[in-house]
Amino acid sequence: MRKTMLSLVAICMLVVTGVQAAEIELSANSESTTVSVEPNALCKAVMQGDVDTVKKLIESGEDVNRRSLGMAPIHFAARYNQAEILELLIENGAKLNKRCSKGYTAKKHAEMSNATESLAVIETAMKK
Repeated sequence: MRKTMLSLVAICMLVVTGVQAAEIELSANSESTTVSVEPNALCKAVMQGDVDTVKKLIESGEDVNRRSLGMAPIHFAARYNQAEILELLIENGAKLNKRCSKGYTAKKHAEMSNATESLAVIETAMKK
């Protein structure tokens, strides 16, 4: 009986120590990492196809190459076949060859999404 009690106490001590170590590790990571689960305002407007909001945001100084959720606005426009917005982004300095966090260009996003209108805009812009 005495050996059983000592074994249980030893196991409890190991479990408690392991939990405390895990908590310390989590708190250290949470301080240095900020994760956003929503796209920024420009990318959200691009996905929704809201041309007026995109124009206003660009006029107010929003960076057309700023990533959100690993993708730049040009990637969202290509993926969701927003050809008019795509033209607007390109006119305002969006980089066509910029890659998303998965390594795809806007052209590749358009191809994967069968976004024919966006693909035509991208190919025309690449010829210039």
